[in-house]
Order: sequence, then structure tokens, then C-alpha cells
Amino acid sequence: MSTAELVPPTLPVVRTVSGYPGGSAWLGRLPELVRELAERWEVTPGEPFAKGSCSWVAPVRRADGSEAVLKVSWPHREAAGEGEALRLWDGRGAVRVYAHDAERYALLLERCVPGTELGDAGGAPAEERLLVGARLLRELWSVPVPSDTGLERMADVTAGWAEVAEERAARLRPSGFDPALVALGVRLLRELPATADREVVAHGDLNPGNVLASRRGWLAIDAKPMVGDPLYDPWPLIEQIDDPFARPDPRPPVAARCALVADALGVDAARLQAWAVARRVESALWTVDRTGDAESGVAIMREARIVADLAGL
Repeated sequence: MSTAELVPPTLPVVRTVSGYPGGSAWLGRLPELVRELAERWEVTPGEPFAKGSCSWVAPVRRADGSEAVLKVSWPHREAAGEGEALRLWDGRGAVRVYAHDAERYALLLERCVPGTELGDAGGAPAEERLLVGARLLRELWSVPVPSDTGLERMADVTAGWAEVAEERAARLRPSGFDPALVALGVRLLRELPATADREVVAHGDLNPGNVLASRRGWLAIDAKPMVGDPLYDPWPLIEQIDDPFARPDPRPPVAARCALVADALGVDAARLQAWAVARRVESALWTVDRTGDAESGVAIMREARIVADLAGL
């Protein structure tokens, strides 16, 4: 394949990474990197998928004729542990990893066929799809955590987020943000990991787009793993299976979905909701700082307030 066919300029990863420091240089090396990996792992790449803002991903044919996926990520913190987490899960609830080059942030992965996203599973009620996600989480969380995985600890990651959130709040002083709610979110980012009753290898980003249909059933992809509180994981499913906040009164569906997922997982719904508040507050401040979109930030804070009220916080 030509360079233009391997890395067409319309790919999301091109648009995203080109704006990062060093991104253009990495994109310039990407076609040759793909060719090197294809030769080493004896695969033939097909047309890349038009998905992934920080990674190049394409179907490949292996030497034995079987299908796989080649993924090469922009080197960044969240992508560093994906290969190790997939190795630990070993196909239980997630795609299998066939080969891993940590230095190049490259993975050769099991291909999901047909590859339908959980969010696009037409005809299935949101509640049914939420239960699919909950079953996957139970599988991922059931894997024992070795004493030294090399994965980041959630407490360290969220403590860093708390510091950044405080700095952003003080610097930006965003109009329409409730300072008490900001303080609550920051406190939860620090306290929740320390009060967990167990630790697992958390997926880190189990949204409906990261759950695909395969011949083995539904499988998780694109992990941003951390070792820590499992209840960090469920919120993206609840929030994104469809948009409950778009309804005239989002409180009943949000409460019902949190209760449904918490019951399926055998966990405390209020703690699940506390993590949602922490993550929404951090996201609101990130949005204002990175995009300057104060209106969107305020909307996210309204969502955080709703969930905080449901949790009694």
C-alpha cells in the first residue's frame, strides 16, 4: 500500500495528533513503522479504520490466513498499559493480544467480527445493553491482580487530576461553576481510590464504542488501564449508552440505570455515582481549559450536580 493509502489525511488520528508537539514527525514516521511491523509480524494490512483519535488501526491478514487487527498508538501515558492489561485478561471479556511492541506502542490484536459497537446495537433496549457492559466488567474484574503489573495506580492518576483541576479552577474561575461542587469533585478524586474495598485492573474507558460484537460474544477494546477501585469503570456506559441528560427530566433514567448496573455488579450505587461526580467535574474543567467552551463546561457541571444529588452528596 502507498503512504497515502496507509495514512490518508482524513483519518481522525491525523487530525488529532498533528496538533500535538512532535505529532507531525510521528505521523511522518508512521507509514514506515506500519510496514516494519507488518513485515515482522507477517501480516498484510488492509484499509485503516476511520476511527481512533490517538491511534492508527487497520484489519490485517496473518500468514496463516486468519484475521487480526494492527494498532499503533501515538505514544502517550494512557496507551502505555494497554498491552499488559490485555495480556492479563487473556481474552476474558476483552480482545486477545497476539503480539506487543511496547517501545513502539504497537499491538497485534484479535479482530472482532462483525465488530458492531454496543452503542449501535440496533433494536436492543438501553437497559439490555447496559447489562452486557456490566457482564463484561465482571469478567475483567475477576482476573487476579499480580503484585507488580507495571500498570499505573488509580490513586496516583486521580490525585494528579485533582491537582490539575484545582489549578484550572483557580486560574480560569469559570463563570457558572459552583465552587462547592468543584471542591467536592476534587475531594472525591483524592478519596475514592483510598476507600475502595478491593482493587482490580480497571478498563479505564469502557464506553459503548469500546465494546464490540465478535464471534466469541461482546468484547472490550481500547483499554486505558489502571489498578484500583473497580467502580471507576461503569459511568461511561451509563452516560453514553444513550444520552439520559437530553431528556426533560434526566433524574429518573440516571437513577434507574445506576441502580440497574450496581445491582448487576453487586456494588453500591451511591459509590458508583460518586465516581461519576468526580469524573464529570474533572471533565468540565478540562473542557473549559482545552477548548475555551464555557457553555459546555457549565452543562457538564449541571450533570455532575444531578448525579451528586442522587448520591446524596
